[in-house]
Amino acid sequence: MKLLVIGHSVEDHFNKDEVEIVKPGGIFYTVLALQKFKNSEDVIYLNTSMAKENFSLFEELYSSISQEYFTFANKIPKVYLVLHDFKERGETYESISQKLVVKTDNLNMFDGILINMITGFDIDLEQLLEIRKNYKGKIFFDVHTFSRGLDENLKRNFRPIPNFYKWAEALDIIQVNESEIKTIRPKTNEIEIAADILKKGVKYLIVTKGERGARVYSLKDNELISIYRSAIKVKAVNNIGCGDVFGATFFYNYIKSGDVEKSLELANTSAGYSTTYNDFKNYDLLKHDVFTRYN
Repeated sequence: MKLLVIGHSVEDHFNKDEVEIVKPGGIFYTVLALQKFKNSEDVIYLNTSMAKENFSLFEELYSSISQEYFTFANKIPKVYLVLHDFKERGETYESISQKLVVKTDNLNMFDGILINMITGFDIDLEQLLEIRKNYKGKIFFDVHTFSRGLDENLKRNFRPIPNFYKWAEALDIIQVNESEIKTIRPKTNEIEIAADILKKGVKYLIVTKGERGARVYSLKDNELISIYRSAIKVKAVNNIGCGDVFGATFFYNYIKSGDVEKSLELANTSAGYSTTYNDFKNYDLLKHDVFTRYN
């Protein structure tokens, strides 16, 4: 199986115990989860932008995947995170990357395309429509920071996404959390928003709910149905990247099996375990931890 992942790489900065921590971020977590879950014959391709000055942060992971779709820029965004236990984290950027260069020839070699809008500027609508025009397979779209605008101080605040229907019409699976879903339609009721989006041709809308689990909406005979899974009980030490891990696990297993319920189960468990890892080396346990629990 071959998967193409599209999204910006960023440098995360946050404080822990009054010490500033600098780590690779953004699409890094998507690729990390895919690399730990995939079988030996699977190949992960990443379309991202890198800068030489901080490539060392990403090098160990990125050297294990195809770099055919890499481009290099003068700098990548630095994201300053303010973490909270019970509400959305704060995000302030230092620089914003230009949209990624996406080659649309030969896209049908991929079994699936996963787009994670890490900065919200990863691709534009014209690029997505060109991808859809040239690709017959499934496209997974994590709304992520596309749900946040950008003020004069480069702070990211939630806002309604302009023309999101046009984006939705080109997508098969959309992932949002409970804050992000309110930005894709001007309604407050989750069920109404899900029904509207699915009527645009989206096959599944995934709503992640943090420590309460996740729900997948779909239409059957034009009737809205959903599957819900509670979060596993763990002692969380790190919530950064758990939504990316969820999406990567769901999409990989959905493309592999076509089983939405199983994919949701695995993704929910995978995201839960990822919150217990305080070091990237702990992710070596991810596939084992998930399947041990699931089986």
